[in-house]
Amino acid sequence: MQGDTLPAFRLSSPLGFPMRRFDAIICDIDGCLGPESAAPLDADALARIADHNRRAIRDADRPVLTLCSGRPQPFVECLCRLLGNTTVPCIAEMGVWVFDPRTQGFHLDPAIRPEHIEHIREATRWVERELLPLGVAIQPGKTASISLWHPDTHMLMSLKPRLVEAFERHRWPLRVSGTVAWINCDLTHVNKDAGIARVMQMTGLTRERMAGIGDTLGDLAIRRSVTWFGCPANSVPELQKQADFVSPRIEVDGVLDIIEQITTLA
Repeated sequence: MQGDTLPAFRLSSPLGFPMRRFDAIICDIDGCLGPESAAPLDADALARIADHNRRAIRDADRPVLTLCSGRPQPFVECLCRLLGNTTVPCIAEMGVWVFDPRTQGFHLDPAIRPEHIEHIREATRWVERELLPLGVAIQPGKTASISLWHPDTHMLMSLKPRLVEAFERHRWPLRVSGTVAWINCDLTHVNKDAGIARVMQMTGLTRERMAGIGDTLGDLAIRRSVTWFGCPANSVPELQKQADFVSPRIEVDGVLDIIEQITTLA
C-alpha cells in the first residue's frame, strides 16, 4: 500500500458547496498536545480534540487534526487512535515512519536503506559506551534515530559538540539537534518535511488546504508545509515570528484555542 491514495475526505456538501477552509491540521505533540516533561497528559482536553475529530470526519465541516512528531511510532499511533483520527496519516520519529489509520499501515521512509540502519546501530553502541556512564538515557522504541535525555538539561546540551565530532569522525550520516529537554540524532536525509510530503502524496492533501501547529524550531517543517500556522504561548519566540496566530494559552489549551481559530476560518 506504500504511496497508494485512498479516499479520505469529503470536501463539500451534497450540493457542491465547500464545507471547510482546511482539510487537515498537522500538529506536533510535545509542547503542544502534552508537556515537554513527564507530567500527565490532560485527558479532558484530549477528549475535546477527539470530539472535534469525530465531528470533522462525520460532517466534513472542520479539519481533522493529525500528528507530526519526533516521538516513536507506537506512541504516535496510540495518540492518533485516542484522538479519533481514522482518516489522515501521522508522521512519527521525525519522518522515519508514517502510520496510516485507514489501513493500519506502517510505512518506513523508502529513502532509509539497510546501511543507514547499520549506521544507527553503530552510533547507538558508541552512545551506550561513551555517554550512558554519564547518566544519559536513550529513548526506547526508535527505529532509525537516537534521542537522548539527562535530568541535567544543561549538561545534556553540552554534549552536542562531542556527538557531532563522533558522527563526523565515524562518517555516520546523522544530524544533531535539540528540543527543550532532548537531543535528537536523526539521519541527515530524513525529516518532518519529507514525512509530510509522503502524507500529502498518500492522501491528495495540498498545502493550500492544510493548517499547522508547533512550538519549537523543529516545527518549521510544519510551517513550510501548510498555508496557516499557529503556536501555543509556550512556543519559542523565533517560531512565533513565523506564525499567523499565537495563542495566549499554553500547550494543549493553546492547541484548543488554535483549533477554534482555524475552525472560524472554515
